[in-house]
Amino acid sequence: MSVFANSGGQFSCVGTLEKVNFQLTSGGPVEIGPVEIAATAPRFPRMHAYVDIAVVVVVLVGTNLIAHFTTAWASIATVPISALVLLALTKRRGMGWAELGLSPRDLRRGSKYALAAVGLVLTVVAVGALLPLTRPFFMADRYATISGAIIASMIVIPLQTVIPEELAFRGVLHGTLNRVSGFRGVAAAGSLMFGLWHIASSMGLTSGNEGLSGFLGTGVVGQVAGILGAVLATAAAGLVFTWLRHRSGSLIAPIALHWSLNGAGALAAALVWHATLA
Repeated sequence: MSVFANSGGQFSCVGTLEKVNFQLTSGGPVEIGPVEIAATAPRFPRMHAYVDIAVVVVVLVGTNLIAHFTTAWASIATVPISALVLLALTKRRGMGWAELGLSPRDLRRGSKYALAAVGLVLTVVAVGALLPLTRPFFMADRYATISGAIIASMIVIPLQTVIPEELAFRGVLHGTLNRVSGFRGVAAAGSLMFGLWHIASSMGLTSGNEGLSGFLGTGVVGQVAGILGAVLATAAAGLVFTWLRHRSGSLIAPIALHWSLNGAGALAAALVWHATLA
């Protein structure tokens, strides 16, 4: 059994002690026992943490470029594969399941936040789709069929977008950033990265959305404005996702909110499209 004292006079040791004797400089010996003392987790080397962050960022940038500027198959498989690779790498670097938001003990609390988030989003989406002022923003031609929207909402969006992105950003990136910064730093850096992540996917955004093209136009200025708006909106969404991850301790909450925004939006778009053209 080893007992260590740091410069602040605090002691740390491992295991169960039947009796501990401390010699204080200001008096006689003090006997304490029996006591239960938990192990103090070793502090992860700061430089290693920065290296891990750099690796995660490089992998995310490369993934984004491959997914959007190569082949169709790459756009389908790259993000899920990269998320799993990042997860494996960080586990090998000693990151625990709780740091990644994947600890079973946080699932119950995360589920409560998830249900509340989904309920709120479904309400907002339903109101937005019904109001004449906001209904045109749901007119996205990629969800022109009900069957296509259902497949996208229930299969493509969760498996290709929501779960991989949450694993990568609110799981791996959040965990690595959290080793060198507090919540504000994690939220700021993670949200910025999430916003920039959507630059490529928002190219041509206004041309495929009737509400946005009518509001911003379809020219170069409108396209740039659409990209900027998408980056700001997704960065703001990333901030909320990060807060949910931090508050609940679980990835299930941001995954649920992320899916409800994308999946419910796709279903609403299809319904509005058919109701308008009927």
